[in-house]
Amino acid sequence: MMLRGNMIPCHSREAVVTVLSYCNGILDGYLRHPRLVHEAKLQSLSQLVLLLNSLLDLEDCPKSPLPFIAPAQEGREGIAVFRIQILFREHHTWQGKLIWQNENMEVVFHSGIELLQLFDEILA
Repeated sequence: MMLRGNMIPCHSREAVVTVLSYCNGILDGYLRHPRLVHEAKLQSLSQLVLLLNSLLDLEDCPKSPLPFIAPAQEGREGIAVFRIQILFREHHTWQGKLIWQNENMEVVFHSGIELLQLFDEILA
């Protein structure tokens, strides 16, 4: 399999999302990423996508990987914890893996829309 020249693989494109609640498409939780000093509060799936896209814009791949950042354990029990690994970003879409840590399940996504659909299917 040959990759096209404009696809940029990245090794540090992993974020951890802890979902505290999810109701009627409204997500409450937080995101942790090696480039964030503190966790980022999330109030919607669209906010998650915009924040991840901003973090991807900071990458200048290929680089040496940043250290994996585990979810914070500050007394908050989430209903689900996910790792999002964005392997490629091409023409404003993402390809990667969504890992549902609670259930030790992994699924591949081929676009940002597919990622959002996976979140909704799992959490609804």
